[in-house]
Amino acid sequence: MSTPTPENTFYVTTPIYYVNDKPHLGHVYTTMVADVVARYHRLRGDDTFFLTGVDEHAAKVSDKAAEHGLSPQAWADQNAAAFRGTFGKLEMTNDDFVRTSSDRHKRKVTEYVSALLKSGDVYEGEYVGWYDAGQEEYVPENKAKETDYKSPVNGKPLVKKAEKNYFFRLSAYVDDLLAFYEHRDQAGKGYVQPEARKNEIVNRIKEAKDVPISRTGSGGWGIPVPGDEEQTIYVWIDALFNYLTYVDDDDRRHYWESGATHFIAKDILWFHAAIWPALQMALAKCEGYEWVWGEGVQQSQLVYSHSYWVSDSGEKMSKTLGNFLDPAAIDNYVDEFGLDALRYFLATRGPLGTTDSAFSPDLFVEVYNNDLANTFGNSASRVSNMIGRYFDGSCPASSSGETREFPGVINAYQTSMQAISLWAAVIGHAMEAVGSVDSYIEQTQPFKLAKDPANLPEVGTILYNCAEALRIASVLLWPFIPDKCEAFWSRIGFGHYAEQLKGNGRGDLEAWVKWGQLKPGTPIEKGEALFPRYQVEKK
Repeated sequence: MSTPTPENTFYVTTPIYYVNDKPHLGHVYTTMVADVVARYHRLRGDDTFFLTGVDEHAAKVSDKAAEHGLSPQAWADQNAAAFRGTFGKLEMTNDDFVRTSSDRHKRKVTEYVSALLKSGDVYEGEYVGWYDAGQEEYVPENKAKETDYKSPVNGKPLVKKAEKNYFFRLSAYVDDLLAFYEHRDQAGKGYVQPEARKNEIVNRIKEAKDVPISRTGSGGWGIPVPGDEEQTIYVWIDALFNYLTYVDDDDRRHYWESGATHFIAKDILWFHAAIWPALQMALAKCEGYEWVWGEGVQQSQLVYSHSYWVSDSGEKMSKTLGNFLDPAAIDNYVDEFGLDALRYFLATRGPLGTTDSAFSPDLFVEVYNNDLANTFGNSASRVSNMIGRYFDGSCPASSSGETREFPGVINAYQTSMQAISLWAAVIGHAMEAVGSVDSYIEQTQPFKLAKDPANLPEVGTILYNCAEALRIASVLLWPFIPDKCEAFWSRIGFGHYAEQLKGNGRGDLEAWVKWGQLKPGTPIEKGEALFPRYQVEKK
């Protein structure tokens, strides 16, 4: 097997989600974005690995379990199953599912921390400072003072704590982190995206001190510090290591070595942008772990930090505030509009950049009708109906021999997807190909030409061009609306695309978007509307 490279291997992760409650829109969004990107890379033919899962060793999980009269493990089992169920119903294509209570994860974390203890980058000390219980995060004095000693996330008072802990020697990696950031900037692809989030992190790194990585009083819920059963490894350190624990074997290690793409929300950027790469640097100095911070990792690893979904009133959607979309509400949208409609809306109207996005039912309907029903859905119906009417449902031949390639659109689409600019990829490029079909029909007016039988060869050319353009557009749209694209493929004789992609298989984007693959004589089925227009009931 050839040596994997970032060009042909892709590893994508989500954060692992707390199991203190059931999943909500925020969890679904991050996972959906990762799924769209993973599907795109599989469509390209890349060797792709997509990881998501749950974070179980949090104090808030233990507390919530006690409220319900359950052990932490029983509570974690219950809600881990809820996450698996939700992601399964939403057809997420993750290749594995992390549980931090799994033996595999606990064993590997113990190995890593043991190595860091041996190297001296983890040491025993005493911590005195402010603790944000909601975030399970220690807050520096200057940051605590800025927020009047309240959590910047939920506004609850910070707690002054003093306890024996084990610390990670983050301060020893300040210069290395700053050099890493500078090198990545010079290479033209920053480690943190969007780029606007980087400066805050870099400034905070300059003032970084050693950080506690363990806690007491966990009641045995967590991974013990090697050699000290009274201390459990702090949940965030435990959680960060999941990106390694589930690929640290001979079959999967090449995914890590080619560089991971981590999708996270903006509230956990510090852990991923500073502590995580420093942990990798430290572990790579330990015997047997040199590969952890190899060249591919340094060049290609990416942390993409998106913003929040907010309600119409502008408040962040969260369990704490009680204004989030829970599994039942998400199911209602899927039942009413279809899963692809939810995928499309989240991917194109979500807070992927540096500004929050409002989840508005009215906007959802508007996007569904304008982008899906009136554009792709309508165009597919229009073309298949005319082929059925004028050519008995058989794909006509192009009498002119012309081709209508989309090299500009396809190249721009791929550039946008590589840059994780999902809105530009689908709205600006994939839908542009669909829009060109509608414009072409309006210019050529095959429905008028068909009134004279002598014009049928010309009509056939027009409709062939339309059907082939829609085939190519559907390939580009597949990562976003896979079910409807696969339904369309089956109607035009390209069901083998879906078969090839089945079970997280690999496609061949470069070959599939070449013009002329739709053969004359292929049966073209009309079928029901892919996206029936949604009529809002008048009150």
